[in-house]
Amino acid sequence: MTDYSVGNLFGVSGKRALVTGGSRGIGHMIAEGLLANGARVTIAARSTEQLESAVAELSAVGDCDGVVADVATTEGRRTMMDATTEGLDILVNNAGMAVPESPTGADPELSAAMLGTNVTAPLLLTQALLPALTDAATAADPARVVMVGSIDGIRVPATSLFTYGASKAALHSLTRHLAHALAAEHVTVNAIAPGMFESAMTERMLAAPGMQERIEASIPLGRIGSPADMAAAVLYLCSRAGAYLTGAVIPVDGGVSTNHQ
Repeated sequence: MTDYSVGNLFGVSGKRALVTGGSRGIGHMIAEGLLANGARVTIAARSTEQLESAVAELSAVGDCDGVVADVATTEGRRTMMDATTEGLDILVNNAGMAVPESPTGADPELSAAMLGTNVTAPLLLTQALLPALTDAATAADPARVVMVGSIDGIRVPATSLFTYGASKAALHSLTRHLAHALAAEHVTVNAIAPGMFESAMTERMLAAPGMQERIEASIPLGRIGSPADMAAAVLYLCSRAGAYLTGAVIPVDGGVSTNHQ
C-alpha cells in the first residue's frame, strides 16, 4: 500500500544538498527549509564573513556547512565540486545578480556579468556536478536540480531590469532544455519563479516610505512572500512529492503573474 504520509511525501531526510548564494535572502530561506526537514546542506557564497555567519545560524537548525566560492568562475565551480565528493542529491542554483539599467543604453560589461551569473553559471555548475548528482539517482528517486528564476522572466516589471528579466527568461528556457536532456540520467530539473520576497535585492525598495504597502496592494494575495512560502515550494520539488515533475517553471508570487498588463 502506498505511504501517503506527509513525512514520506515531503521529507528530505538524509538528502545531500548544495545551495548557491545560500548565505542570505531566498537562498538562506531554501537552505533553512531543507535543513529543518533533515537534509544535509552545503551553502556557497562569495563573502567569507556572510558565509560564516549564515553557517553558524543555520547549524542551529541542522547539518550545515559552507564553501566560499563564486559560481560565475571556473575556480568557484571547482571548489563546489570538491565539496560534493560524497555525492549530491539536490542542487539549488540560486545565486544571481540584478542591477537596474537605463532604458536608453546598457553597460556591456554589466549586462555580460548578469547573463554570466544568471544563465551561464547555473548551466556550467549543473554540468560540473552531474557525476555527483547521478551517483545515487534512480527512476523512483531522481536527483533534483532547482533553478531560481523570477517572475520578471515571465512578465515585464515596472522597473528597468532589462538584462535581468531576459536572463531569467533564458534560465526558464534552460530549465526545460536540461530537464529533457537529463531525464534519462534520472535527474529532474525544475525552476521556481519568485515574486516579491525580502532579500538583499529588495530590501532597499521595501524600505522606501509606503513602498511595501503599494507593492502588497498590487499582489492578488495581498502580501509579500514569507520564508515558509519559499521553503515549501522547494521542498515539494526536492521530495517524493515532486519526483514525477520535470521541466516546470512554478511562479511563487502570490498571483502577480496573473495580473493584467
